[in-house]
Formats: sequence, C-alpha cells, structure tokens
Amino acid sequence: MYYASIGMLSITVLIIVNYEALMNAHLEKSQVAKRRYRHFLFGVIVYLLSDIFWGILYGQRLITLTYADTVIYFLSMVISVFLWTRFVVAYLKNKKAYGKFLIYAGWIITIYEVVVLIINFFVPIVFGFSEDKEYVPGRARYVTLFIQMFLFFMTSVYSFIVSVKAEDEDKRHHKTIGFSGIAMTIFIALQSLYPLMPFYAVGCLLATCMIHTFVYKDETVSYSREIGTTKQLAYRDALTGVKNKLAYLEKLRDLEIRVEEGTIKEYAVAVFDLNDLKKVNDTLGHDAGDQYIKDACKFICLRFKYSPVFRIGGDEFVVIMEELDYRDRDEIMRGFDADVDKNQKDGLVVVASGFSIYDPGSDNSYNDVFMRADRKMYERKGYLKGRVLSENAGETVKE
Repeated sequence: MYYASIGMLSITVLIIVNYEALMNAHLEKSQVAKRRYRHFLFGVIVYLLSDIFWGILYGQRLITLTYADTVIYFLSMVISVFLWTRFVVAYLKNKKAYGKFLIYAGWIITIYEVVVLIINFFVPIVFGFSEDKEYVPGRARYVTLFIQMFLFFMTSVYSFIVSVKAEDEDKRHHKTIGFSGIAMTIFIALQSLYPLMPFYAVGCLLATCMIHTFVYKDETVSYSREIGTTKQLAYRDALTGVKNKLAYLEKLRDLEIRVEEGTIKEYAVAVFDLNDLKKVNDTLGHDAGDQYIKDACKFICLRFKYSPVFRIGGDEFVVIMEELDYRDRDEIMRGFDADVDKNQKDGLVVVASGFSIYDPGSDNSYNDVFMRADRKMYERKGYLKGRVLSENAGETVKE
C-alpha cells in the first residue's frame, strides 16, 4: 500500500492544483497550448491511476490483473510523454524542424511501446513475473525509459533555446517548461534504477505543479487582462473616448437587475442633444462637425465628473446619475444650462439637456425615466432654437 499511497497523494494534489485547467473544456481555438496541456494532464491522471492500481494489485499478488494493469501503465506512460511533446511544441509556437522532430519522436515511442507490449505477451522483454510472483523488469523496459528521458531532455533543451530570444514573462515561462522537463528526466532515471519505487509519479506531480504555478496561472491572468482590454475597447466610442451604445445597453441591464434586487433605489437620467450640428457639417465640413461633437462631449464630461457618459447616437449623449452626481443633480443641471446659455451667446457649442428622477412608485422601467428626460430635452432644444430665432429677428428689425 505504500507504493499506491504515493500515487493517491500525487493524483489528489495534481487535480486540486490543476482543477481549473482540467475543467476548462471550452477553450477557444487560439488557445492550442492550453488544450494540449489539458490533454497531457489527463494522460498523467490515467498513468497515475494505473500506478495506484498496480501498487494495490501487486501488493495482493493478483498477478493476472497486475499484468493487465502493467500494460496500461506502460502505454499511459509513453502516451503522456507524447502529449507532453505536443504541448511543448504548441506552447513554443515553433513548427520548424526541431518541433516536428519532437512530435515524430513522440509518435515513434508510442508505436514502439505498442509493438514491444504485444511481443511481451509471448516473450517477456518489457516485464514479467517470476514463479514466486515477483515483478521482473525486462530489457525493453529500460529502452522505453531511456527514450522517455531523451524526449523530456530534448524538450527541455528546446525550451531553453527558445527562451534565449524571449522576453520578460515568456522567458520565465519557457525556462519553467525546460526545468519541468529536466525534473522528469531525473525522476525517470531514478525510476529505471528503482523499479518498485513511484519516482515517475512524483516527477509528474512536480512538473505539473511547476507549470501550473509559473506558466498556466500567468497565462490565465494575461489572457484575462487581454480580454478586459478588448472589452474596454469594444465599449469605447472611437470619436469621443466615452462609453458607446453597447456599454450603455450593458449598463441598462445592470441597472434593471439592481433595481429589481433592491440594491439601488435612487438614480436620475440626463439626456443631451447637440444644437446646430447639421449647420456645422453643411457650412464647415464633417471634420468640423466631428470636432463639434468632441467639444460637446468634453463639455458634458466636465459637469458630470462622477457619472458615466454614453454616446448613444450621432449627436446624442446620456448620463446616468448615481451617488454624488445624483445628490447634486439640481445644482449640476442648473450650472450646465447656465453654461449652455453663455456658450450660445459666445458662439460656442450648444447642448440641449433634460433630466428626470427615477420614481419607484410610478416608474415600471428605466424607459419611463428616459422618456421623461427626453421630452424635457426636446423642450429645452426648442427653447434654445426659439431664442436664436428671436435674436435674429430682433437684429433684422434694428437694421
């Protein structure tokens, strides 16, 4: 049971440490190395299970069952080496001669092991059992272990060579894979010297723990960071830099959920629309129109410092006010309208606005709040346009 207990401990730790990698079945096509590593982990688990049963069955001297398990033991051992080479080549992203050599070598050792195990049924060249039921290793077993040592060592050399040109995290990752291969080489050598000791299982555990800690975990964090950056870009309006309509729709879903859960009971919506954008485009060109939109956006952002600003259309913006801006909403809106009035006199950007407060007693959804704010915005827009017409008419009379 001592032999089996080492395998049990190894498989338990391996599953706990690599649980995320093992359960992550839905990897993207671009994550080839992670898929290859996951396959390698399953190969190691099959090997460890066969190793555990070998210790139990051999301890009970159930030779027929032990023989069958030993066949699985050797097959799973070489298959795990083959899966290791595939992982290393995929991770290092090198399909040149050296990488192909490692893949072909993995296939060769697998085919070799199948052939010698078939022969072993007739002639015990890999392993056998004496008349007193003692395990007897054969010469082909040592050939198998030597080839495995050679492959692990060559993948290590490969990783160290690639690491020379790598930088920062990649350099550390490549070296970790190289040291993992060296560790496996050493423990296979010990396994060949001490057939009845579970050195191979310990080597697998050590190598997978090293890769998880110094490679897989880093890769997962980096990938999450990239996804986060991509998501931010997808939610960002290209012209103004504020949040776009996609981000706005996401915010609305979140807001509705929070209202339903009762985690938010107060918010206000401000709606904005630019005056005279068509006039600017027609008279000064679309570049000037784009600048007009950016100026208007900056103008809105200066007032609403603690709330997200969304561009939901060509010249339409929305602000959802919570917390600080919600508390100061009346003062903010009065100041905003006063600044717009001043801008109109000075010939600067003019933005019509309207806002409304969420009323839990009468509002069935966010849309009710938005529509009230939108109506007020159009009232303000009409007022601003009417004032311009009145001023123009007054100037005409004076003339």
